[in-house]
Amino acid sequence: MRRIGIDVGGTNTDAVLIDDAKVVQGVKVATTADVTSGVATAIEALHLSANLAAGIDALMIGTTHFINAVVQRRHLTKVAVIRIALPATSSLPPFTDWPAGLAELANGGVWQIEGGHDYDGRRFATLDIAAARQIAREIRNRAQKYVVVNALFSPLDPSDEKVVAAILREEIPDVSVTCAHLLGGIGLLERENAAILNASLIALAEETITAFEHAKSKVGLNAPLFVTQNDGTVAEASRAAAYPVFSFASGATNSMRGAAYLSGLKEAVVVDVGGTTADFGHLRNGFPREANAVVHIGGVRTLFRMPDLVSIGLGGGSHVDLDAGTIGPLSVGYRLSKEALVFGGNSVTATDIGVAAGLIDLGDRKRVAHITADEVSGILRRCKEILEENVDRMKTSAEDVTLIAVGGGAFLVPEELQGVGRVVRVQHGGCANAVGAAIAQVSGEVDQVFQGLTRDEAVASARKLADTRAVEAGAEPASLALVEAEDTPIAYLPGNAMRVRVKVVGDIRSTRIEKTAKEKVACQSVS
Repeated sequence: MRRIGIDVGGTNTDAVLIDDAKVVQGVKVATTADVTSGVATAIEALHLSANLAAGIDALMIGTTHFINAVVQRRHLTKVAVIRIALPATSSLPPFTDWPAGLAELANGGVWQIEGGHDYDGRRFATLDIAAARQIAREIRNRAQKYVVVNALFSPLDPSDEKVVAAILREEIPDVSVTCAHLLGGIGLLERENAAILNASLIALAEETITAFEHAKSKVGLNAPLFVTQNDGTVAEASRAAAYPVFSFASGATNSMRGAAYLSGLKEAVVVDVGGTTADFGHLRNGFPREANAVVHIGGVRTLFRMPDLVSIGLGGGSHVDLDAGTIGPLSVGYRLSKEALVFGGNSVTATDIGVAAGLIDLGDRKRVAHITADEVSGILRRCKEILEENVDRMKTSAEDVTLIAVGGGAFLVPEELQGVGRVVRVQHGGCANAVGAAIAQVSGEVDQVFQGLTRDEAVASARKLADTRAVEAGAEPASLALVEAEDTPIAYLPGNAMRVRVKVVGDIRSTRIEKTAKEKVACQSVS
């Protein structure tokens, strides 16, 4: 397949063309304030340097739009939240422990009704159908469009969430319903928080996807659009618009997957040094290791699939204080080409240090001639210490690891680091993030508790469910392969209960079935 992969970073937007599994061309342009015009510019630059006339089979884009909206408290819509758990949990209502400013932006009303299930799957309380219908009418009268439904232990039995979602669609024809059981595992508040964040971003996601489609049309591309996700895979644009939280950490995971693809290594630590940040991750079977704990997004506790990453303020655009001998965490970002000394600016950046040290050849080297050798070595020594510290944070043992260094700022990574056996650099490593987007597959994942089944039966059921989810996300059924399977007995639950996590990946389906706008945001269970 001929694919274009694009990754939008804080400083640069990278684009690559991959044809027959080979990187044909890569380009790097400055990220723009509105992001999408930078995407169009990157595609146009790629068109000028590579022949796109032969056609493109898929356009894959990774974006920071959604995570930035939460962190910067912008472009969020209000969300109505229905929790099905009374008489329990009333003392900890939705938006508990949220930062006040973020809660004010997203809180569109809270309702709690009786229903839900217990930890062993038995019914906790009878679902109050009449109350659910009355709440739906109240939400309609408030002109609320985005609603979250979260039921007690819904990952074990999502039936109450599906019933209430159906009532909402009957009463509010244009409603967008996010069911919490599709986004998180066991953990009422964390699952609910993820669902609220998702619902508050759907309007922005639909707007962003539309803008990407316009950028694609502007340059004459007729290929289907995919958006990269947190686990290093992609989803069709319509599905990505319905579940934007699954794209929060896509930029870093794109780099991890690109590093694995370009190096051929399946097990290694990866550092992607961009213009603003350096992201560290650990490859396992060629995919980023996933976090198995609570993840805070913009100060909100969540629990859903996220890569285990460490991000620090170190990159090619990082500010350097020569007097103090420090670097970062602040960066000039996409203004690097105007503010760095070598480009005629007045800010001392890591790029200036790299030029002064002879590590890279950019801009006018004469403009950094005043930086002394001692100052250069001091800053590079500080970089080395920072890198060693964060590689150690990603390691799972005291043994030396292989480190793959990618990104436009990889010149800051020295050849020798304590705790690192060897440093691997790859061709096209400067745009590994775009390569990761271009080669991404489609995934299906299950993290669920099964009861009354043998271990083999539980794993087989989870695998079947994961396969179904992957196919629904756009995967070719014949190409599905298991990349991760884990089962843990739960002693405190009856009926031979066990938690099973399964992940499968597959190639993009060549023939895709278009979905209606209603199906994009429909709350469906694939169980």
